[in-house]
Amino acid sequence: MFLLLFLGKQFGISANLRTKCAAFGAGKTSDFFDFDWKEERWNLMIVLGAIIGGFLGSTFMTNNGDNSVSISKNTVEELKSEYDFQSAGDSYLPEELFAIESLNDLTTIAILLVGGFLVGFGARYAGGCTSGHAISGLSNLQLPSLVAVIGFFIGGLIMIHVFFPLIF
Repeated sequence: MFLLLFLGKQFGISANLRTKCAAFGAGKTSDFFDFDWKEERWNLMIVLGAIIGGFLGSTFMTNNGDNSVSISKNTVEELKSEYDFQSAGDSYLPEELFAIESLNDLTTIAILLVGGFLVGFGARYAGGCTSGHAISGLSNLQLPSLVAVIGFFIGGLIMIHVFFPLIF
């Protein structure tokens, strides 16, 4: 983070979508994507690093070689009893939502599409994603990033405590 600040760069994952769209020619149809994306290609390396890091972490840094995750036993019990997520504690993503077989269920597809749209819209509307505001914006002491991060936390709490039980 220090090196990015020193070089005058800003960190953020959502900016990569704009860079990728510009690289594939979206600037021809929208002024928002009409910029020199080659100056921002360094940011694409962050996404590549996140993908590689996720792979390395899930492959080589699991508990004793199995795929289980270290979360509270109370959380595992609650997910299994209240939401019928029997795979809770076995992997990072509940197989009931993210297994290939789940894509046969229209409700699951709708939840994933609506959730993805809301996350993308929210990141664009907030002027950046959670990582950009929380890491880069707060380290630059930007008040809008502090407001955005507080909003992200409040939104997450409302989602988990209000909407998640209603959906599942």
